[in-house]
Amino acid sequence: MAKLITKEQMAEQQSFIMKLKQENMSYAQKYGHARLALTETYGCQQNENDTERIRGMLKEAGFEFTFDSNKADVVIYNTCAVRENAEQKVFGRLGILKHIKAERRDMIIGICGCMVQQEHITEKIKSVHDHVDLVFGTHALYKMPELLYKAMTEKKTVVDIESSDGSIAEDIPIMRDDTKKAWVSVMYGCNNFCSYCIVPYVRGRERSRTPEAVINEVKELVAKGCTEIALLGQNVNSYGKDLDIEIDFADLLRMVNDIDGVKRIRFMTSHPKDLSDKLIQTMAECDKVCKQLHLPFQAGSDKILAQMNRKYTKEEYLQKIEKVKKAIPEISLSTDVIVGFPTETNEDFEDTLDILRKVEFDNIFSFIYSRREGTPAAKLDFVLTEEEIHNNFNRLLEVQNEISKRKNEAYVGRIEEVLVDGASKNDKNTLSGRCKSSKIVNFKGDESLIGKYINVRITEAHTWSLNGEIVTE
Repeated sequence: MAKLITKEQMAEQQSFIMKLKQENMSYAQKYGHARLALTETYGCQQNENDTERIRGMLKEAGFEFTFDSNKADVVIYNTCAVRENAEQKVFGRLGILKHIKAERRDMIIGICGCMVQQEHITEKIKSVHDHVDLVFGTHALYKMPELLYKAMTEKKTVVDIESSDGSIAEDIPIMRDDTKKAWVSVMYGCNNFCSYCIVPYVRGRERSRTPEAVINEVKELVAKGCTEIALLGQNVNSYGKDLDIEIDFADLLRMVNDIDGVKRIRFMTSHPKDLSDKLIQTMAECDKVCKQLHLPFQAGSDKILAQMNRKYTKEEYLQKIEKVKKAIPEISLSTDVIVGFPTETNEDFEDTLDILRKVEFDNIFSFIYSRREGTPAAKLDFVLTEEEIHNNFNRLLEVQNEISKRKNEAYVGRIEEVLVDGASKNDKNTLSGRCKSSKIVNFKGDESLIGKYINVRITEAHTWSLNGEIVTE
C-alpha cells in the first residue's frame, strides 16, 4: 500500500502557508495590493491537476493571480518530460524571465514537475539559468509552501528533487477554474516502463488512493455544483493492485456512478494490456460513464510493440477493440500513436496505418518519437531518415483526417446534450462545449449558458469539431 504523507507533515506545510500569508499581508499593507502569482502548465492532465494544487496552496497563502509575467511576483512553471519540445519551450521562457528579473530583483522564479525530476535537467538549470530561485520535483509538490517560503526569505536557490518510489499527500488545497468539470486523481505513477517513456522515472511507481479518499473528493465536488468527473491516472486500469483491500478500477467506477449529483464520468488513461472484460462490461452498464475510451496503441508492428515493451500484440489490441465495440456499439474511440520509433521501418509503419483503418478512431493524438535520456530506447539507432519519418507522420494524419471527418459527419442531424465550456475569444456569441462522446460542438448562444447542459442539433461536421444550433422546442 502507498505511503501516506502524515497529518503532521501536512500540518507543517500549513504552517508555512500561514507564514507566507503573513508575509503577503505585510506586503499588501506596504504597497496597497497583494503579491501576484503566475502558473503555467506543460504536458498531461496529471500536470494540470498538480497545477490546480499549486494554485490552491498559493491562494491560501494570500496570492492573487495574473497572466502577465511582467507583473508577476512569483512565476511557477509546471513542466513535462515526455517530449523534447516541451522542455525547449520552458528553457525559452526562462530566457525571457531573465530579462524581466534583471529589472525586478525580488521576483521569484520556480520550476517544478517531471522535467526537473531528471537530475541532468536540474544541473543545467543551476549552471545556465542561475536566476531560477526554486526547483522541485513531482514528489515534493506537497512541500511547495515550505520551499517557496525558503526561496523568498533566504534569498538563495532552493532545490528538492529527491527521488522516491512515491507517496500520496491528501488534503492539499486545490483551486479549480471550472466549477462544473473536475479531474480527480485516483492513482499516481506507473509500473509499465515502456522503453520510450520517462514517466516511471519521474513520477515513481504506481500507488492508488483509497476508494474513500476518491469518493469523498467527488462528493465534495458535487456539493459545490460539479457534475462531470474525470478520473485520472497514468494507467487507471491498474488501480487498486497496491491496496490491501480487494478492489479494481471497475469497482471504483461503479462507486462513483452511484453518487447522486454526478451526471458524467470520464477516465484516462488506460493501458491495453490491463483492459479487462469486467471494465468493458462496467462501462456498458453504468449510465453515467461516458461511452468514450482512450486506449493508446502507440505502434502497429508486433516487432516495434515488443521493443517498446508494450506487452501486447497488434492482434490482441484489435481483439480488445472488437470486445469494446460489441459491448458498447456507440463507443467513441481515441488513441495515442508514436511515429518514427528508432527501429521502425516503413513496413512496420504500414501496420500502424492498418490499425487506424480497421479500428476507425474518432480522433488520435499523434507524435513523432522524442528521444528521452535515461530510457532504454534512447540507446537505439534510427532506421529511417528524418525525412521518411515526417513523410510517414503526414500520411498518418491524411488517413486519420478522412476517418475523423467521416465519423463526425454521422452526427449531422442528431441532437446532442452539450456541457457548455465557454465562449470563443473572437466572438462572445459563439459558445463551445462537449457532448457525451467528448466531441467539441460550436454553436451560437449567450454566455449565460456557460456551465449548463443544453441540447444542440448538429448541423455541420468538420474534421475535429461539430457545428450546431440550440434546440429551443
